[in-house]
Amino acid sequence: MNPFERHGIQHLSPSACSLFTGSPAMFVLEKLLKRRQPVGPAAHRGTATETGIVHGLTEGATAGECVAKALAQFDQLTALLPGQKTEKERANIPGMISEGLKELLPYGKPTATQGKIEYKFDGLDVPFIGYFDLEWGQHGILTDIKTTNAMPSAIKVAHARQVALYAAAQGNNISPRVTYVTPKKSVTYLLENAEKHLDDLRLIGMTIQRFLAKSDDPLELASLLVPDVDSFYFSDPAVRHEAFKVWGI
Repeated sequence: MNPFERHGIQHLSPSACSLFTGSPAMFVLEKLLKRRQPVGPAAHRGTATETGIVHGLTEGATAGECVAKALAQFDQLTALLPGQKTEKERANIPGMISEGLKELLPYGKPTATQGKIEYKFDGLDVPFIGYFDLEWGQHGILTDIKTTNAMPSAIKVAHARQVALYAAAQGNNISPRVTYVTPKKSVTYLLENAEKHLDDLRLIGMTIQRFLAKSDDPLELASLLVPDVDSFYFSDPAVRHEAFKVWGI
């Protein structure tokens, strides 16, 4: 049994690798000890906005119809999360959908949405699995939609690793991109150095494998780490409490 299977991990993902690099302690808490942090309204905003944009691209729906579909999904996902943060994120959705449609409609109807990929690195005991947002096979283009309140000036590293993996799995000279959407602006960036980011993802995966191989006991692995409880990973009080129970801080 390989180190991943001993800890109940069947595959890796770009998000799991980002979690490990950002906070190894949170990786242990979530992936090994199965103490998950709650999903906040910002994440649900992203899910609902993507739903609305994809609806417009695939069905030819009006912007109003796309917004209505997205808001209905957001309201369902956040039914147990009332408050100002939820209302603020809800208010961002119409503008984000409008900007996203403006950016992506010129590409035409996508040939695939939410496409599952699987990719295996040599030496790594489990495959990577992920889901890309949009692909236009006729143009050789693949992009992921990222909603944000502040437009980045370039592709963020974690997102670069994501689309680099998706493009490698799809092959056929796919051009990987990331589409950032704010309530007032949208920009699509082309990933120039996909091979470098793919190599970095393999390096992270191999590091996780070596870490897991040190022990079959998640608590022993936790004892090798100290969490930064001031980081945003531990901002939720319930997560802080779980960290206290494991590390005593």
